[in-house]
Amino acid sequence: MYSWFEFLKDSYSIKTASYLLTEEYDLNLVSSLNNSCLQQANLMNKNGPIIVIEDDADDQDILKEVFKKLEYPNDLIFFFDGQEALDFLNATDTIPFLILSDINMPKLDGFALRTKLKTDAELEIKCIPYLFFSTALNQKAVIDAYSLSVQGFFVKQTSMAELEKTITVIMEYWKRCASPNNFSKK
Repeated sequence: MYSWFEFLKDSYSIKTASYLLTEEYDLNLVSSLNNSCLQQANLMNKNGPIIVIEDDADDQDILKEVFKKLEYPNDLIFFFDGQEALDFLNATDTIPFLILSDINMPKLDGFALRTKLKTDAELEIKCIPYLFFSTALNQKAVIDAYSLSVQGFFVKQTSMAELEKTITVIMEYWKRCASPNNFSKK
């Protein structure tokens, strides 16, 4: 049974996450969330690898640097196109923590990859959060992304400080989320 106290704690976490996603957030808030909320949300494969699908080698290097500086324990697995990532996801039993995908890529773009993940029952049941991380920002792209049930659309930042803030918000938000595939099977 879901108690009123649990609802208030979860509501607080949702409001805090929403606040963090605005332009005026304070990163100190990330570390001040209630520890019991964190313990309750510890259901997802939070230490699983992060799949990054990015066709620009320089952007891959920058993301490696940011994740290293922020000291997240997750391995980063990079792919230059969506087809490579799809082949990997089909071949592994590992459940990644999340997928950060560019949109415009050779072979299989981000939208086509998301469609394949949503229509493949074995991959969909893994419930891997799928986020777009792209410079391709326009209303149509955002509408198309959310119509494919992506869990976020983030713009690649132009400064290291802003990129670090964005990655921190993404990681801290998803570290607090629960996923249906992490409950024990009966």
